[in-house]
Amino acid sequence: MTFNFYKFQEKTRLLILAFLVGICSGLAAVLLHTLIRLIKEGLSAVFMPVSSALFYFVLPGIGMLISLLMVRYLVKDNIGHGVTKVLVAITKKEWSIKPHNLWSSILTSSVTIGFGGSVGAEAPIVYTGAAIGSNFSRWTGMSYRSATILIGCGAAGAIAGIFKAPLAGVLFTLEILLFNISMSSIMPLLFSTVSATVVSYVLTGMERPFECDLAPFAMKDMPFYLVLGVFCGLCSVYFLRTTLKLEDLLSRFRGPYLRWIICAVALGVLILLFPPLFGEGYDSLIPFLKGLTPQPEDGQVLGGVEGWLATPWGVPLFFLLVMLLKVFAMTFTNAGGGVGGTFGPTLIVGALAGFVLARTANLLLASSSITLPEQNFVLVGMAGLMSGVMQAPMTAIFLIAEITGGYDLLLPLILTATVAFGITRCFEHYSIYSKRIAATGELLTHDNDQAVLTLLKTGDLVETDFVPVPVDATLGDLVKAISKSSRNIFPVLDADARFQGYVSLENVRRDMFNTSLYSKRFVYNYLQSAPEYVFENEGMDSVMKKFEVSGAWNLPVVKEDRTYVGFVSKSKIFSSYREELRELSSD
Repeated sequence: MTFNFYKFQEKTRLLILAFLVGICSGLAAVLLHTLIRLIKEGLSAVFMPVSSALFYFVLPGIGMLISLLMVRYLVKDNIGHGVTKVLVAITKKEWSIKPHNLWSSILTSSVTIGFGGSVGAEAPIVYTGAAIGSNFSRWTGMSYRSATILIGCGAAGAIAGIFKAPLAGVLFTLEILLFNISMSSIMPLLFSTVSATVVSYVLTGMERPFECDLAPFAMKDMPFYLVLGVFCGLCSVYFLRTTLKLEDLLSRFRGPYLRWIICAVALGVLILLFPPLFGEGYDSLIPFLKGLTPQPEDGQVLGGVEGWLATPWGVPLFFLLVMLLKVFAMTFTNAGGGVGGTFGPTLIVGALAGFVLARTANLLLASSSITLPEQNFVLVGMAGLMSGVMQAPMTAIFLIAEITGGYDLLLPLILTATVAFGITRCFEHYSIYSKRIAATGELLTHDNDQAVLTLLKTGDLVETDFVPVPVDATLGDLVKAISKSSRNIFPVLDADARFQGYVSLENVRRDMFNTSLYSKRFVYNYLQSAPEYVFENEGMDSVMKKFEVSGAWNLPVVKEDRTYVGFVSKSKIFSSYREELRELSSD
């Protein structure tokens, strides 16, 4: 007996595919981490005995160059900013992510990070997972809604696989990617994240990604966690704005190789001075999560910078600088041709923010009986910054709890993440992933009405069955056009097909049966100006405002040079709105 996949209902097929997508995403996550580790260990064995300066200064730039060449000549596509790319695909209904993304992000990001690029592996693996879900849905002919859910399953499975955190994978998809999903659709996400997590545990062992020695939670520390939330919120604003402004600044260097030289030198100098900026940076967090202070002999952490430890304030000052400069190192890596994300750097900056605040407080309160558990603040700081930068407090809370086993700190995690989220929202309404999309007016939100308007595209709603007439045509010519048309509006165009106005059947009805006027009166005698113009790529939210202000039922659609395209009507928009809302809300 042969297995017939298509005999099942689509909901059943969706669950089967979600399970398979989760397995593949888990395998991809393990593969990426393994490649990064092997490349880093191999390079360290070869170069570190020769020169640590060569290792820190030269290798990250080489990794960026290799990645740049692979993207330009092998992949031949822009694969940076993986999470943002997935958001764009969902927003624009471009759910068919290219097949090369099944491997291209893994290959390029493993080289970038393995050679020391100061970025995270999470965004590339999310893009890979989304590509797995997208291509599974395309190969099996699933509907748009199921394809979108499978993209989310791939992304969720990738997060679950890389962090061994199934619940965080689901929350990541719900908060950041799939803005409008029914509760019944959560089951495929759970199938995907659980299968990805199991694959990760089977292949890499039962240890958590971040092993830590937590101190017992004390209620007396809650005011300090509140302060940490404020600090993480301000750091989130700094992280987000600095990243985007620096990206814009570096994009002015049009030549990719000139940009690579500038970024490679800048990144090499930063890593040489501050070795914790090398690679993802997770290794540098190990002492902090165990409540220890890095020692000078920990070359992989401090690079032998003993001077920073000469005074009690040296360590927090050093890591404050690392925290502030991580944003620059990350942006230099991506702008210079590397492939990586902001997810990992967000965790690093959050951890260092927690450490710096706790160590500073302990130094200031050294004469009192108050001693803050620094490892707890390191952990909670991760959640605080993630909540602010990504605008995803639930993901932040449960990801940190899952990857560290730190459920004992659930109260401070909630407090810090919530406060950081609130502080950030006072300054930035969008996350680092969605801000650029929001600027185009194409961002989906949790507001169903706004989401439907975002999904509707003006170009898809243009009606072109109107019969145009020349501006200098006679009434007789207009009557002939009326006899051929089923519409009561006639666009009037000049010799270059530019829209000049329109003629309404109501206005010409009185004269159209008087044949003596056919050669005496002209179209321009009946011409009316349009109250508003709609551009063919204009956002639907803006189009609806024009309808509201003008009170019109039909508005002309034109190009930037006013070339006529067609008309868009309220009735067509309302009909498409109802259809889109029904699809968006269906289970």
